[in-house]
Amino acid sequence: MSNITGVLARVFVDDLDDALVLYRSLAGGAEPVRFRFRSVELARVGPFLLLSGDTEAYRDRVATLLVRDLRPVIDDVERTGGHVVEGPSPAPNGRRLIARHADGALFEYIEESP
Repeated sequence: MSNITGVLARVFVDDLDDALVLYRSLAGGAEPVRFRFRSVELARVGPFLLLSGDTEAYRDRVATLLVRDLRPVIDDVERTGGHVVEGPSPAPNGRRLIARHADGALFEYIEESP
C-alpha cells in the first residue's frame, strides 16, 4: 500500500473567488476548503490547490503530495540523495515538509490527519 494518498495540482490564480467557479465545476461540484498559510490564501477543491496572494515563494514546488506518514518520505528522500528543505512543521491541514529530490524537483508533502 502506498504512503501517498493523493496529489494536488497547484494552480496560481489572481482572484480566488473568480477561479473557484471553474475549479468547483471541474471537481464535480466539490466544496472548496479555504484557508490561509502565511501571506497566501488557498482553497483545496477536489484535486486542485488554488493559491492567491503573495505566492512567489511557493511557485517552485512541483506538486503537493498527501501522505499517511512523513517519516517514510524523509527516509526515502534522504536515502536517494535528496534532502528536507523545510519542516516537518505544523500547517493548517496537517504536518508538512518541503523536500528537494536528488533530481532537483521540489515537492510539498502534507501528512493528513486521520
